[in-house]
Amino acid sequence: MKFSSKIQKCGLSPIRKFYPYQVEAQKRGMKIYHLNIGQPDIKTPESYFETVRNFSAPVLEYAPSPGMPVTIKKVEDYYKNLGMDIQPGDVVITAGGSEAITFTMECILDDGDEIIIPEPFYPNYKTFIYNTGADIVPIKTSAEEGYRFATREKIEAAITPKTRAIMFTNPGNPTGVVLTPEERRLVADIAKEHDLWIIADEVYREFTYNGEPLATMGSFEDILDRLIIIDSVSKRFSACGARVGAVICKNKDFQAEFMKLCQARLSVPTLDQLASASLYDVDPQYLKDVNVEYKKRRDTVKEELSKIPGLVFSEPEGAFYVMVKMPVDDAEKFLIWLLTEFNDNNETVMYAPAGGFYKTPGAGINEMRIAYILNCDDLRRAIQLLGKGIEQYNARK
Repeated sequence: MKFSSKIQKCGLSPIRKFYPYQVEAQKRGMKIYHLNIGQPDIKTPESYFETVRNFSAPVLEYAPSPGMPVTIKKVEDYYKNLGMDIQPGDVVITAGGSEAITFTMECILDDGDEIIIPEPFYPNYKTFIYNTGADIVPIKTSAEEGYRFATREKIEAAITPKTRAIMFTNPGNPTGVVLTPEERRLVADIAKEHDLWIIADEVYREFTYNGEPLATMGSFEDILDRLIIIDSVSKRFSACGARVGAVICKNKDFQAEFMKLCQARLSVPTLDQLASASLYDVDPQYLKDVNVEYKKRRDTVKEELSKIPGLVFSEPEGAFYVMVKMPVDDAEKFLIWLLTEFNDNNETVMYAPAGGFYKTPGAGINEMRIAYILNCDDLRRAIQLLGKGIEQYNARK
C-alpha cells in the first residue's frame, strides 16, 4: 500500500521514540530519572479539578469552533494585561499549542515554500511543516556561542524567494535562550522588510530567570498584521494533559482561513476549556513560586553539569531546558547504552538526544536536551548518573 510522501518525510519524536527501551529497563527493576520530556511535576492549580468536579450541565455539548466565550475572554484579558491591543476575533482556542501550530502551517505554507527556524528547535515543528509540503531553512547556532541566532547576518542569509515566515520559540525550547528586546525588534524589522510572517511560540513566557519582565512579540504594534502568537496552558499552569492552547493574530484574513480548519475539527473539548479558563484566575503568587522553583532547578543543573569534564553548555535563561554538548561519539547510542547496559544501584538516567532537534544533517549528534523538571535532589542524582555514565561509556572503548 502507498503512503503519503509527506508523512514519510517525517520521523518519530526524538523525545518519545526511546519509550520501548524505558519499558524494558523498568522490567529489569531499574529506576529511571527522566530528563527527556518537558512534563512538569509542578502541581496543577486545584481550580482546574474543581471546575471539572462541579460541572453539572445535563448534556456535554460541542463547544463553539473558535472556542468557548469564557475561555477566549480569559486569554484576551491576559494579553491585554501584557499591553497588547486585543479585539474580538483575535483569539482562537485550539487543542493545545500543537494544533495551533499545525493549523497555522496549513494556512500559510504551500508545496515548495520555506520557513526559517533557528536550530536546534522543537522537533515536532518538522512534522507540522513537512505535512504541508514546505521545507525548513535552519539558522545554524552552536553550543559554543550559546545558541543565539538573532543577528541580521544570520537571518537574512537564510531568506530566499520561497521564504514565507520566520518562526522561533521564546523562551527557547530546547536552548533556554531568551531574546533581548533588541533581538526581538530586529526579528520584527527583518520580517517587515522582507514581507514575512512571524510565528512566535511563546508558551514558556513566564519562565525567565534573570529578571526579565514578561515579554511578547505582540508589544510591537507595527507588526501585528503579520504576527501569529502560539500559546498554551500546558507549561504555564502545569496542565499538559488539558490540551488547550490558543492562536493570537490580528490579521483578519488569516483568522478567516484558520477558522476553516477549526470548523472542520468541530471543537476543542468543552470540559477542558472550562477548566483551563479557571487557571487564568490563579493567584499570581502561583506563577511567582513556580518561577522561583525552576530557577533553583536551573542553578542545580548548572552546578552539577559543571562538575563533569568535557561538557559544553550555556546557562539557560528561560524555559526549563538546557542543551549540552557531550564528550561521546553519539548521544543516541549513549542513551540506548544507559537504558540497556548502565546500572548504578539499579538507577539510570534518560535525556533527549539532540540530533532530532536539527534540520542540518549530522548536527547535534553528540548533544542532548535536558528538561529540568525534577526536584533538586533528583536532579543532582540524575546529573551524577550522567557523569558516571559518560565515564564508563568512554572507558569501555
